[in-house]
Amino acid sequence: MASENELTIETRERLSKVRTVLLRLHKTLLDFERAAYERERGKIENSYAYLQLVMSDPWFAWLRQLSELIVEMDELLAAKETPSEATARALIQQATILLTPSEAGSEFQKKYFAAMQESPEVVLAHSEFAGVLGPVRLSKEIH
Repeated sequence: MASENELTIETRERLSKVRTVLLRLHKTLLDFERAAYERERGKIENSYAYLQLVMSDPWFAWLRQLSELIVEMDELLAAKETPSEATARALIQQATILLTPSEAGSEFQKKYFAAMQESPEVVLAHSEFAGVLGPVRLSKEIH
């Protein structure tokens, strides 16, 4: 018999879907920031230089929070011991909060709000994320 706190199949599938959508959204945001970076500072010479910038340059620092959240989801989904339902739900909730664009929110939420104002690709990726979450209102500010 499964423990009450054991991760359910439904929550595992939902977390997996959220993670997949977050990966696409993360790439869209990275592409958006790369284009802005190159307009301001010049072309990034190669993939290695780009990776170094993403990992250490303050320009890309706001996206690291999303990167870390995806890694946490990966670790939970790959865990050998049975992950907890509460932990999985908390990660989904964390994604929901993080990806609520807001002019007055956290640094990430402010930059995410700005990206949504400038990039149709980011808006589309956000709507895909919202679709996976279901009828949850993700932003009162962008509509």
